[in-house]
Amino acid sequence: MTSKVVYIGDLRTIATHVRSGNSIETDAPLDNHGMGDRFSPTDLVATALATCIVTTIAILAPSINIEGAECQVEKIMVANPRKIGEIVVTIDFPKSGPYTDEEKKRLEQIAITCPVHQSLHPDCKKTIIFNWPNG
Repeated sequence: MTSKVVYIGDLRTIATHVRSGNSIETDAPLDNHGMGDRFSPTDLVATALATCIVTTIAILAPSINIEGAECQVEKIMVANPRKIGEIVVTIDFPKSGPYTDEEKKRLEQIAITCPVHQSLHPDCKKTIIFNWPNG
């Protein structure tokens, strides 16, 4: 078992990672009857894409230092049916670069083939923006 989720009322849950015991709480978003005080389930999906990208890069390209890379995540919802229409992940790579053209191409390919990217429905647009340091 990966996790255990308990509904605690008021449109909130507690999700516990079984192996570690770490937990997170979720809340419905403001635009869907929640208080918006915590990650919503769809926020977690969008955030999972960013975390998967940088983790997969670190696994598959360990010789390329990306420590300090930062991701900004934007989730864009659509209606009928209500779902994530687009996830925009902007990755700012650390100034420890510069990165060669070959390294950039390799990291960009890893990003679009990470497990979460591959698991999201094809109708969900995934926009990945790579910001490389100058030099």
